[in-house]
Amino acid sequence: MTNTPTNKHVDLIRVLNGVALLLCALCLAFIAVSLRPVAQWATNQNICVEQETVKSKAPISWGVRKCNGRSKVYKVMEK
Repeated sequence: MTNTPTNKHVDLIRVLNGVALLLCALCLAFIAVSLRPVAQWATNQNICVEQETVKSKAPISWGVRKCNGRSKVYKVMEK
C-alpha cells in the first residue's frame, strides 16, 4: 500500500497557501498605493523640465536644476 496524505492534511496546506498568497497580494497593493505620491511627483518633474527646456531653450540639465529650485549659477571660488 502506498502512503497517501489524508484529506485534512491536503486541505490545510491549500488553505495556508491561499492565506499566504492573499497576504502577499495585500502587501504588494499597499506598496503600490504608498508609491503613488512619488509617481505624481515624477510626472510633475517631467512636465516642468519639458516646459523649462522649451521656454528657455536651455539643456535638460538646466531644466532639472530650475525645477528643483536651484536655478542660480554659482561661481566657482578661485584661490
